[in-house]
Formats: sequence, structure tokens, C-alpha cells
Amino acid sequence: MAYDLEEQEQLATLKDFWKKYGNLITWVLIIALGAYAAYNFWNYHQRKQAAEASNLYEQQRAAIESGDKAKVARTTSDIQSKYDGTVYAPMAALAAAKSAFDANDLKAAKAHLQWVIDHGNDEYKSVATLRMSGVLLDEKQFDAALKLLDGDILPQFKGEVSDRKGDVLVAQNKIAEARAAYQAALDAMGQTNPGRQLVQLKLDAIGGAPAKAAAPKAAA
Repeated sequence: MAYDLEEQEQLATLKDFWKKYGNLITWVLIIALGAYAAYNFWNYHQRKQAAEASNLYEQQRAAIESGDKAKVARTTSDIQSKYDGTVYAPMAALAAAKSAFDANDLKAAKAHLQWVIDHGNDEYKSVATLRMSGVLLDEKQFDAALKLLDGDILPQFKGEVSDRKGDVLVAQNKIAEARAAYQAALDAMGQTNPGRQLVQLKLDAIGGAPAKAAAPKAAA
């Protein structure tokens, strides 16, 4: 009998607890389960988007290799419009820009690079900015190229930025400034950087390292 009484007291306590907190617990569970379902759906959606974008990117690469300009344009546009949140969007834009540049279509190359600058992450923006400065150099828009190179580019591209500045300054026949830029590029690049040799060749071609300022003489 004592056991039955204890059991009834526990049941009464449980009923009282549920009466006070039952709705709250139910809503907490609903929110938690909803969040878990949303998280799983988001992961599924991201994987699906990445797979579809990857397939289109491979189609774009094949179109570039075969010289199918219409398909390159179509696949690039599809990736940018449907999968702009994936890594394949800036990759496709950079690939399309290179293809256009190789075909001497500088207008199209600039449009693709500008898309990356406007939509890519910091690393892709930096790469696109460097390549855009190269297109501007080819168009002899020297001041615009230098202004672009003075913009927001990640520090790890410091050597490449100085190298490109050197190219622009050489084109402007500002040889002393170009020497300083090429030397800055070498100073910023690691010894294993594959670009060092080319920068050194360009520096040597315009007369070698810039002359260092003479140290001031000590007062007598």
C-alpha cells in the first residue's frame, strides 16, 4: 500500500511538472528537431549544389579545350546564375577570362574578372585583381592598372603585385621605379617561389638591382 501511495505521489508530481513546463518542453523539442532537419537539408542542398556546379564546370573546361565559345559562355553564365555560392563560380569566371584573353577578347576577359572581383572571396578577388591589371596593361591603361594594384589585395600576393607594378612601370619607361618594384617583388617572394627566376630576368634586363643610396659621411 505504501508503494502505491509513493507511486501516486510521484505521478502527481510529474503531472504538476508537466502542467507547468509541458508546453515549454514541447516547443523546445519542436525547435531543436526543426533546426536539426534544417541543418540536414542545408547540408544536402550544399552537396547537391556543389555536385551540379562541378558537372557544369567540367563541361565548361571541355568547351574551352574544344574552342566552343558558345558553350563556354552558356556554362559560365549557368554556374554564375545558379551556383554563385559555390567555389566553382569564381573558378569558372577565371577560366572564362583566361579563355577570352587568349582569344584577344579583352572586353569579355575584363567582364569575367570583374564578376570575380564583385562576387568572389578575398583570395579569388586578389587573383582576379592581379589578372585585371594585366589586361589593363595590355590596353595601355597604365594609371588604372597601378591604381588597381594599390587596392585591397591579400598580403600573400605582395610579390606578384610588385612584379606587376614593375611591368607597368617599364611600359611607362619609368625604369628606376621599375627596378625598385622588381626588387621589392624578389624581397617578398620566397626562395622556392617559381616566379623568382622570371622577375630576376626582368630586373637584369633593365639594368639590375636599384642603386642603394650612399651612406651619409660622418661629420669631421
